[in-house]
Amino acid sequence: MLQAALASGTAHRRAVFELFPRRLPEGRRYGVVAGVGRALDAIERFTFDPEVVDVLREHGVVDEPTLEWLAGYRFDGDVWGYAEGETYFPYSPLMVVESTFAEAVLLETLLLSILNHDSAIASAASRMTWAAGDRPCIEMGSRRTHEEAAVAAARAAYIAGFVTTSNLAARQRYDVPTAGTSAHSFTLLHDTEKDAFTAQVTSLGHGTTLLVDTYDVAEAVRLGVEVAGPGLGAVRLDSGDLGVLAQQVRDQLDALGAHDTRIVVTSDLDEHAIAALAAAPVDGYGVGTSLVTGSGHPTCGFVYKLVSREGPDGEMVSVAKRSKDKISIGGRKYALRRRNARGVAEAEVVGIGEAPVDDGDDRALMVRLVEKGTVVGRESLETIRARHAASRAELPMKARQLSRGEPVIPTLHVDGHVDGPTDGQVS
Repeated sequence: MLQAALASGTAHRRAVFELFPRRLPEGRRYGVVAGVGRALDAIERFTFDPEVVDVLREHGVVDEPTLEWLAGYRFDGDVWGYAEGETYFPYSPLMVVESTFAEAVLLETLLLSILNHDSAIASAASRMTWAAGDRPCIEMGSRRTHEEAAVAAARAAYIAGFVTTSNLAARQRYDVPTAGTSAHSFTLLHDTEKDAFTAQVTSLGHGTTLLVDTYDVAEAVRLGVEVAGPGLGAVRLDSGDLGVLAQQVRDQLDALGAHDTRIVVTSDLDEHAIAALAAAPVDGYGVGTSLVTGSGHPTCGFVYKLVSREGPDGEMVSVAKRSKDKISIGGRKYALRRRNARGVAEAEVVGIGEAPVDDGDDRALMVRLVEKGTVVGRESLETIRARHAASRAELPMKARQLSRGEPVIPTLHVDGHVDGPTDGQVS
C-alpha cells in the first residue's frame, strides 16, 4: 500500500485512522483499555534501521523509492485516545491517529498487536478483581503464555487491580510488585515434608507461604505450624475442592493457634471460580492460565480503519467501510461518558467531526498521547490503576454480573453523518 501510494502521489495526503472495537467479546458487559503506555514506547522506537531496510531490499518486498522513504521514517503526527485503564464499549474510539497516510498506515499492526493483547488481559483481570472484592489477586501465568506476552500480561493485570505478579521481568521493566510461592518440586526434593518446610522457613522466615497439598493437607498444615509456629505467614492450596479444603484448613489453623496465617488458593482459577469461593475462608487468589489467555477471549477484536482523508481540494473527507457485517463509521471521533446526577454512567457518547456537548455530568474520555511525533501521554502505573478503579466504579451495578450479557451502557453517535448504523446508536 505504501509503495503504491508513494508512486501515485497520495501517500502524503492528510489522514485520520481510528482504532476501535465493533463489539465487545461475546457476553462481556465492558472492556478495559490497556497497553497504551507500551504502545507509546513502541511508536517512539519504531524506525527502519539499515539492517531492516537491507532485508526488505534483499527479498524484493518494496522498490527503491519506498526503501529510501522507509530509511528516514519517523512518526511525526498526533495521537489522541482513551487514557489507559479506562473502560470501553462498542465503537469507542480508543485511538485516533492523525498524520499522513504513509506515516499512519505503518502503525496498524504495531498498535493492534499491543492493545488487542493487553486489553484482553486487563478486561479479564478486571472481572477477576471485582469478583475477589477486598481479597488480593496474584498474577501467576508466565508459564502459560509466550515469554514476552507474560511480561505484558503482568503489567495489564496490575492495571486492573492485581496486587503482585510472579514475573520478575515485569518488576524490572514496569515496577510491578512481585511475589511468589514455592512449587511442589521443592517439597519433593527433600527427604521429608518437614525437611522441606524447615529449609524454607529457615531461609525465608516465618512469614513465608508453605505449599501444603503435595501429600496430605492436614498433616502438612500440622507440620507447617510445628516448624514455623503460629506466626506462619500463609499456606497455599493448589488442588481439590478448594472451598471445602479452605474451611477445613482454616479450622485446623485456628485450632493450632495460627489465627493470622492466611490461606492462598490456586489451581486454574477464573472469575467464576473466584466468585464461587466468596463464602470460603480464603485470603488471596493466585491466577494463571485463565488470566493470560483473556479468560476465554484472548483478543479484543480491535480494528484500525481510515475514517477521514484529504481530498483533491485539500478538504478532509469522511470515509468508511460499508461491507455488510464489518461496518465502520466515517469521520474523526470524540468521546465522553454520559453520567447521571449520581455519577453513574448511562452511555458512551461519540461525536463525529466535533466533540459532543457535555450536559453537565459528563466526563471527557480522550486525551492527547502524541503531539507532532513527541510522546506526551506517559503516566505511572499507579495513576492508571486508580483511573481503572474509578472508571469501573462509575458503571451501573449490573456491570459486576459475570453472567453473559450485553454491554452495560449503549454507544450513541451524534453530530455528523454516520456511515453505518442509522439510528445513532450502536448496542
